[in-house]
Amino acid sequence: MRLPLPECSIALSILYLAWLMGLPSGADAAMQPCGSPATALADIRSAGQASPLAGRVIEIQAIVTADFSGDGGLRGFFLQTADTQRVHRPGLSEGLFVYAPRARANVGDMVRVSGKIEEKFGQKQLVLSGAPVVCARGLSVTPPTLTLPLAGESDLAALEGMLVRLPQVLTVSDTHELGRYGTLVLSHGRPIAPTQQALPGPAAQQSAAANARNRLLLDDGSTRQFPAVVPYPPPRLSADHPVRAGDTVTGVQGVLERRHGQWRLQPVHGAGAPVYQRANPRPAAPPRHPATALRVAAFNLQNYFNGDGHGGGFDASDNRGAQDSAALARQQAKLVAALRGLDADVIGLMEVQNNGYGPTGAIRQLAALLGPDWRVADPGTPALGADAIAVGLLYNARTALPAGRVATTWLGERSRQPLAATFRAAAGGAPVTVVVNHFKSKNCVEAAGAQTDQRDGQGCWNPARVQAADTLARWLGTAPTGVADAGVLVIGDLNSYAMEDPIRLLARRGYADLVARFAGPHAYSYVYAAQAGYLDHVLADATAAAHVVAVHVWHINADEPAAFAYAPAPGSGAAPGFYAPGPYRSSDHDPLVVDFASSPRAR
Repeated sequence: MRLPLPECSIALSILYLAWLMGLPSGADAAMQPCGSPATALADIRSAGQASPLAGRVIEIQAIVTADFSGDGGLRGFFLQTADTQRVHRPGLSEGLFVYAPRARANVGDMVRVSGKIEEKFGQKQLVLSGAPVVCARGLSVTPPTLTLPLAGESDLAALEGMLVRLPQVLTVSDTHELGRYGTLVLSHGRPIAPTQQALPGPAAQQSAAANARNRLLLDDGSTRQFPAVVPYPPPRLSADHPVRAGDTVTGVQGVLERRHGQWRLQPVHGAGAPVYQRANPRPAAPPRHPATALRVAAFNLQNYFNGDGHGGGFDASDNRGAQDSAALARQQAKLVAALRGLDADVIGLMEVQNNGYGPTGAIRQLAALLGPDWRVADPGTPALGADAIAVGLLYNARTALPAGRVATTWLGERSRQPLAATFRAAAGGAPVTVVVNHFKSKNCVEAAGAQTDQRDGQGCWNPARVQAADTLARWLGTAPTGVADAGVLVIGDLNSYAMEDPIRLLARRGYADLVARFAGPHAYSYVYAAQAGYLDHVLADATAAAHVVAVHVWHINADEPAAFAYAPAPGSGAAPGFYAPGPYRSSDHDPLVVDFASSPRAR
């Protein structure tokens, strides 16, 4: 019999209040009382991908280990089998996420719930029907131990949905998504990009597989993008309170889950919160070696554009940089702080807008910001090739004297043109030809045939980079600046790690890797996918190498959260709330500096 509308409304209100208070409602009335037989959490899992109970309505009685049902949370809570009731089936988890967008749960409660088993976002979950019934309070579970690196993904699958602890000192290996999603990548030690130390092919593949087993995403229990408060490092991230790749964390504990294709640890709050150590503090600018006559730097500026290319605004479709004058001012402040901090006499730049060398040119305006002594090495062409970005050379006319001509050449299809100029220190000494480069990226857009990723660790467009390296070496053999007795420094972003084909080709042509020689086997200038290495190089022929007394990588960018950039999320509408005008995260690459002595080093 249908109730009259007023009586129906009253009845619904009573049911709603009962649901909020956790009292039995009509939907709960059919649920068995606490202590009755219930489905074991291990029975929800199987050795395969699909749950044997998928689509079925079941009842579970287990302990709440974490609740993420608040505003912006995961809209549910996690359950785990009580220690005394675990069945310990090899490889099968005894934890589960309960999707309950209108319910809350208290950690430590043993609850009885009913709902349908399904898979969402790549993980198994129970969709709650009715309200949880509390059977007991103040309980706890013993978290299993998880250690990195893993033997395999099955180690994680066996603990999915369970509260776990990691007893190790873990390293923050990536901060890139910290500002956007509140996540950090943790590893045991710092993973190295495979082809940084391993030859392309089986060795690099083995290294990549090892790195994949040595990572876990520390999440923030939230679905928000660009949260107002980023919780790492505690109490919150800020421009003067960073967490950097290379920092360490101890006491990590949380609920393990797989969501959106990644294994994540959702944090538990209260006692036993992780402890962060600043194992990789922000470094001061590298001091000059006492024997330095000329300091050369290399710096990828991460798309320095000054608008539409003609001084007329920011509406150009190919503008890859700042999208308005305010963002440009922020970017310029950070870049100038970094460039001045390098204390260099000659600076090779990458990713500068390719809009010429006149008054509206981006590189000309950047030189003006550095001061009246700074000049642009002008090859006498309207632009440098046809790409939207180009390399450039700046020099301090007070300390570096140009010799010969500024030269460039074509390195092949898809390759950006290099720029070469010869300099002497104003105080005297041997000349050095500085050649700045930016080889084709590993981005696979439009790659076909041999240019596609060959799965050897070198990514797409490797043959194009090899051709560029070969053509570059041949060109440099002709003394293109007209100064035949000058040593040669090849600098820039070659988009190849140290063991990749282009770098090894240049080594065979007599260009030594001075980053490896001076900065050592753990050198890096770039972090991608939580793996550190250097795409930015200082390569020298024998003549130049004899004059080099120091090479430094200034770690102001690669380790820093992308949230600290001048525009952390172009087009997202997110405010640059972490912005500070200093050099940190002025780009995504760390700059390199080379100290060049007037006389050869004693051997």
